[in-house]
Amino acid sequence: MPKPIQAASADILRRQQQYRFVVVAIGALLVALGAVVIVAWIAEIQSILSVLPGFSSMALNTALCFALSGLGLISSVQSGQRSHMLAFLLFSLAAAMSGQRLIEILFVGNQAQIVEHFLASLIVDPEFTAKVNRGMAPNTAVIFFIANLSLAFALSGRAERTQLAQELVGYVVIGLGMAALAGYATRSEQGYQWGANIGMAVHTAAGLVLFGSAMLARSWWLNPESRGRMPIWLPAFVCLTGLFVDLYTPLGVANGILYVPLVLASLWFGNKNAPFSFAFACSVLVSLGFFAVDRAGAGYWYEATNRAITIATLWLVALLVFYFLRKDSSLNAERIRFDSVIRNTPNAVIATNAEGLISLFNPAAEKMFGYAAKEAIGQNVRLLMPEPYHSEHDSYLDRYARTGEKHILGTTRSVSGRRKNGEVFPLDLSVSRLATDTTITFVGILRDISDRVAHEEQLKTMFRQLQAYTADLERSNADLDEFAYIASHDLKEPLRGLHNHSRFLLEDYESQLDEDGTRRLNRLVLLSQRMEKLVNDLLYFSRIGRQQLAIKRSDVNAIVRDVVSTMELYLEEHHAKVEIEGRLPEIVCDALRLTEVYRNLITNAVKYNDKSEPLVTIGYLEQFTGNDGASAREVFFVRDNGKGIPSEFHEDIFRIFKRLEKPKESDDGTGAGLTFVRKIIARHEGDIWLESEMGRGTTFYFTLGHKREDQNATA
Repeated sequence: MPKPIQAASADILRRQQQYRFVVVAIGALLVALGAVVIVAWIAEIQSILSVLPGFSSMALNTALCFALSGLGLISSVQSGQRSHMLAFLLFSLAAAMSGQRLIEILFVGNQAQIVEHFLASLIVDPEFTAKVNRGMAPNTAVIFFIANLSLAFALSGRAERTQLAQELVGYVVIGLGMAALAGYATRSEQGYQWGANIGMAVHTAAGLVLFGSAMLARSWWLNPESRGRMPIWLPAFVCLTGLFVDLYTPLGVANGILYVPLVLASLWFGNKNAPFSFAFACSVLVSLGFFAVDRAGAGYWYEATNRAITIATLWLVALLVFYFLRKDSSLNAERIRFDSVIRNTPNAVIATNAEGLISLFNPAAEKMFGYAAKEAIGQNVRLLMPEPYHSEHDSYLDRYARTGEKHILGTTRSVSGRRKNGEVFPLDLSVSRLATDTTITFVGILRDISDRVAHEEQLKTMFRQLQAYTADLERSNADLDEFAYIASHDLKEPLRGLHNHSRFLLEDYESQLDEDGTRRLNRLVLLSQRMEKLVNDLLYFSRIGRQQLAIKRSDVNAIVRDVVSTMELYLEEHHAKVEIEGRLPEIVCDALRLTEVYRNLITNAVKYNDKSEPLVTIGYLEQFTGNDGASAREVFFVRDNGKGIPSEFHEDIFRIFKRLEKPKESDDGTGAGLTFVRKIIARHEGDIWLESEMGRGTTFYFTLGHKREDQNATA
């Protein structure tokens, strides 16, 4: 995993652990608060039930809801299906208790308290209960009901929806709890008591602030990336201030002014649904501010209209903020992608303003020039240029600003750069211009071409060496031509003289010579003839490598039949037979040279054959696989039934003038035939090889234009 991703994952995990710790810690505090109050009820300690003398006490079912909610919070952030099921049951039970209390208040009256009287009768003295208990306050019941209901929904619904629900309710719970605390601090009953109903106890208000904070922490534990960059106490403070101004301003004329900043505070939160959360919380507070104070007369409908307009305005502002956050999120995503491309591209990317000051210097540029980004940014781009570019750059910018004349914009050109250590190196530079209404930015993309330039210089050196080699080769060919001329004229002339004089001596003085003298003169005639043949073969071998091939499409069947017809007398003398196996294809080749290949191979197959009736088979294989495992395509072969060739001589037979055994006729051949064959096949970009079995014969294989796989050419 890349390091930035690893770092991001580690940060998310660390934040999740922090939020989980907050949820568990607050849950434990709520359990402790509920347990202490329950014990105080059993022990009849009124100072704990009512922290402030003369004010509301915490009801027994309120303490039970705190204990159930705290245990549910702790279980909800544990792993395992059983823990989640337990949390769901605890939240559902607390929601049922608070919901039952709301039904009592709405339909029966404040003093009914069916559940609490039933519980108190089991563990508390009835006289103490009648003296202290006024039951769970309506605002407390509302908060516990919606809070526990949203938490139970969070354990069974989709993550995105549950997180949003928890945040919405969490903000409302914190706001109402802080409003109650502020009411106690300012001795304003509207803050903690709704109308003439029962008021919320001060430690109940404090517990609810903690409860709301735990809900927010649990929401952020589900998705740490949506956590805002603004401390939660700031919008909560704005929320509290707005509620109090709303309660104490005549007809609520200022209520919309202070709630709008609360919705705008969602701009600092990472979740784009935050403005709707704040709008919902503000709408609840605006509605509570309307119902918490009795409005009579004509002002009732005036204020109702005022608050309706306020709520509509808040949601309109939330909608605008939502679209702004969504657009900003898209821009941030594009910015991140752009930054990722810039940081990971192998090319240096440098941006400058209209004055030539560097504003962007990516990691590839740092590596290329040796400067850190903080060293280069703010400096004139001349810093990276050797002379003459260093001196000419500012004048180019001035000329461009005055005339708009472009020299390098929109093109790629090779220039020189200067590293931090002073080294000058070649690079390719492409510059583009980005203009807005107020600024002009030049973006340069640079590529170090030192390796390419070095390769070009190496190629130039190799080209010069090749030119010198070509010149040497031309001189060598000229020397070879001169040698051929000497061999064909000056060297052959004395050979002819030796031959002719030997014949003259035999014709004129044969009767005067004894038998030994005649034999020696005949031997001299034969040797001079053989020497002339060797010279002719040597000259022919030199010409094979230098003469151009007469390439054309030719029928190999016709070539072989022509060779056999011209050798008919030779074959009859040796009782030999040539067979063509299958159909030979048409190929592109030098037909005259291929004729020579078949003539030499057939001649050798007959000449060095120990059978009474030599048999030569000629054929073609589309696919060949040899004894050594090598394979080839489009292979021609010439097979005989002769004595075979030992494997140690498979290469020697292709050497010029190399013969493995003395021929039957003393003047027959020079040992150059297979050398000619190999050279001709090599000129056709082919390969020749053989397979032989002693006593059973030899097969020569060759290709024309296709080498055997995993084998080197023989020429």
